[in-house]
This record gives sequence, C-alpha cells and structure tokens, in this order.
Amino acid sequence: MSRLYLTTAKDEIAQRRALAEKGRIVEAWPDQADGSAVWIGEDTRALLESIGGPLRVELSLPAESVAVYYGPQLCDIESLPREESLKARALSGRGIAVAWITLDRFGQRASYEPASPAEPVFHLRRVGGGAGHLWRLFRTREEAVAYMSEAYGRDSEGAEWARALPVEDFAELIKRDAL
Repeated sequence: MSRLYLTTAKDEIAQRRALAEKGRIVEAWPDQADGSAVWIGEDTRALLESIGGPLRVELSLPAESVAVYYGPQLCDIESLPREESLKARALSGRGIAVAWITLDRFGQRASYEPASPAEPVFHLRRVGGGAGHLWRLFRTREEAVAYMSEAYGRDSEGAEWARALPVEDFAELIKRDAL
C-alpha cells in the first residue's frame, strides 16, 4: 500500500534533491498551512532516503485516502502526473479529493490561470509530459458535491463520486487515516 508523507525536513530534501542522479524526479509539495512542511509520496521518499538515510516524518496517510476523479473524457493520458504527486499536491492544499477538469462536460478544453497556489484550481502534468492538465481541489465533501453538480449535472457520475467521498473534510481525513 502506497503512502503519502508530511515532513518538516524541507532543508534536508533540498540538499538531497541536488544529489539525486540525473533524470530522477523529487516531487515535494509545500504545505499551504505550514510553510515549513512538505508532502511527498512513497517514490520520492524512497529516492531521498537512498541518498541520505531516513527522513523525519510527522505523519503519513494511505495514498488511497485522497480520492481522484478522472471522468469519462480523460485524454492525453501519457502526460498525466504521477498519481502520488497529484495526491500529495492535493494534501498540500488541505484537500480530501481532486478532479480532472481539463475538458468541460461538453468536451471543450477548459482554461484557467490560478493567481496563487492557494486557489483550488491548478495545473499539473507529468514532468516532461506534453499536454497540460487542469485539476480542481476539494477541501470538503460539500464543496465537491456543489462543484461537480454544477459542472457536470446533479445526476452525473461526477456528482455521484463527490457524494460518495468517505470524509467530510481534511480534519476528518487526518483523524481517520493518519499514522
């Protein structure tokens, strides 16, 4: 089972990142509520620990704790970000879920330019990937239901996905799943 980690070893990560062999990617997402902490996935942790030993971890969550909705129109699959990076990015914004919104329900490419990392809509693609992808972060189930119902229709697969999210908010996610 893959896990996602919150660590305050930000300086250590920066030092080890510089020592990683060429072509190896270190994906670390600053926690938006605590600028001294970052979220990383299992692969990034393993890479960093292979360079310099164990990293200090404040908490960890099973990767499946963060829900992802890709929808029926998913395209440009080869440039999708690694799922652990996407989920770590969602946790960095105190999210419980994230939805792929690159195309709207009519199949038109969506465009959006976030003004800051705190906005719930963000761009993320695989490092070196071609097409960009637009994502919508959800901090609560209620927010997810409202957005997905509005964007895709109240009786859509997306709205049903949002209603089925297993936790109400980030605090409940941490309480339920964190180690």
